[in-house]
Amino acid sequence: MGDHSVTVTDNNNHQSTVIEIYPLGSYYFGSKDPIAFRDETVADRVQRMKSNFSARGLRTCVQAVMLVELFKHPHLLLLQVRNAFFKLPGGRLRPGESDIDGLQRKLSRMLSVNEDETDHWEVGDCLGMWWRSDFETLLYPYLSPNLKVPKECTKLYLVKLPASRKFIVPKNLKLLAVPLCQVHENHKTYGPVISGVPQLLSKFSFNINY
Repeated sequence: MGDHSVTVTDNNNHQSTVIEIYPLGSYYFGSKDPIAFRDETVADRVQRMKSNFSARGLRTCVQAVMLVELFKHPHLLLLQVRNAFFKLPGGRLRPGESDIDGLQRKLSRMLSVNEDETDHWEVGDCLGMWWRSDFETLLYPYLSPNLKVPKECTKLYLVKLPASRKFIVPKNLKLLAVPLCQVHENHKTYGPVISGVPQLLSKFSFNINY
């Protein structure tokens, strides 16, 4: 096994953080029973968000950025829902739940055989935060100066993968490895959050293990 690394240093001669990336072929992919999705219209979803906001306040979501190697290039793991739209693995926190506990729970629910084993996900840096100013608007990587109460905050966390592991995915979801060069600024296909991930990763260097 060899490796290929690109080391980046800043003007202060400090080595940037390195992300270890392993080949896609090192991982096993299986399936499990489908998970339930709400079959609702956009109007239904907006109404549900309004009701939840009235009851619980700010909605906080956590999502995982996980990388693998394919064709000597970093690929981002994405879930495809209903063969239609893409999302980063993760989801909404429960009341009082920490970011790390919530993300580990969501990853186990979506990608593990045993949903109760949550401590095998290595959650690293928070890469960025996105905000929803209203129930019907897109997420933005900043808070509007005129905004008093945001409706949702989505946090992206780097999740470091080991050299091998099993991904067990619900049958109604697809787990895809998409090259970073395809994701970059591709708002039309992946939306603003996912298409902005390559920029968030620019402060890291990659050590690609073969």
